[in-house]
Amino acid sequence: LPNPRYCRKLHKPRLKAELGHQGVFPSNQKGSEMKSSSWISVAVVVTASALLLSGCASGGSSTGSSPAATPKRACVILPDSASSPRWENGDRPALTAAFTAAGFTADIQNAQGDTNKYATIADQLLTKGCGVMILVDYNGAAVAVTQKAQKQGIPVIAYDRPITTGSKDAPSMLADYYVSFDNEKVGALEGQSIVDGLKAAGKDAATAKVVYMGGDPTDGNAKLFHDGAVKVMSAAGIKPAAEPTGVWDGDKSATNFEQALTSLGGKVDAVWVANDTNAAGVITVLDKLKVPVSGQDASTAGLQNVLLGKQTATVYKPFKLEATAASDLAIKLLKGEKPTSSTMLYGKPFIAVTPILVTADKVESVVTAGDAK
Repeated sequence: LPNPRYCRKLHKPRLKAELGHQGVFPSNQKGSEMKSSSWISVAVVVTASALLLSGCASGGSSTGSSPAATPKRACVILPDSASSPRWENGDRPALTAAFTAAGFTADIQNAQGDTNKYATIADQLLTKGCGVMILVDYNGAAVAVTQKAQKQGIPVIAYDRPITTGSKDAPSMLADYYVSFDNEKVGALEGQSIVDGLKAAGKDAATAKVVYMGGDPTDGNAKLFHDGAVKVMSAAGIKPAAEPTGVWDGDKSATNFEQALTSLGGKVDAVWVANDTNAAGVITVLDKLKVPVSGQDASTAGLQNVLLGKQTATVYKPFKLEATAASDLAIKLLKGEKPTSSTMLYGKPFIAVTPILVTADKVESVVTAGDAK
């Protein structure tokens, strides 16, 4: 391509002068042979000049108007570090390794439980350029980010938590894809652990006092966990004796459970808890009282509580499988492919990963897999 500086200087008067100076334009030479030779020279030089000018006009300079190539990097926003240790200990290194191995760059940031920081991080990432975005929603902050990304033609993958609009009862997936565990199944496994725990304790499910401790309702997964658990527990005859507002916070969960326990006169037969972090808070209030308690994430604290008999079971969600599913999808998008899925959730393709229930006799399998962090 021509030198941009030369392109800026080159214009028709100068071109004509240069061609004339080189004796290309026909002069008053005599003889048909001379005239023919001169016109051939004109044709050759004018053609070359036209190609030269064409090269200048078509964007030989990097500052031309031709569209920029799609950035070959994945932009990822994690929600926090408090709700689960998995984000920093598991997902970050797994995603980084997957993109690096495929020859792409991953810019992974953590909003640390701050919706304003989430928005700021997103703006910075979008300014630098993203080929695809992988977003773990935090209190609805991913909705606006998804809309901004889509306006720029950037595909968005809702990771682990759905990014939805619409009503609670009729949500619509806003993200282009959703990659997560089968979260209703997660809830169902938790609910079954409560049913089994009551049966092992000789308690009648229909009369048992069971407290429901769900997750933050602004997290779309919290509804899926709840719905899955309730479906199993209600089928066994269980009804909630108390159900405080859900949170993703161990300390707040402990406070909420303590208030619920007080309202029940200090008597409880089981506690359905949405995850291990919240379960740890509940267990501190139960103290030496051992009743069936559920959880998920197979966190170190959760596994320890399962081994100690303070928690009936935890749902193991091998983050490496989820990270692999998300990175595989993102890499295809970065390569310009348009992946599809036979499974849909809220109107968009859903890549579902299967969760595993872990009781005391299965803790070793999680440790062996290297996921007890």
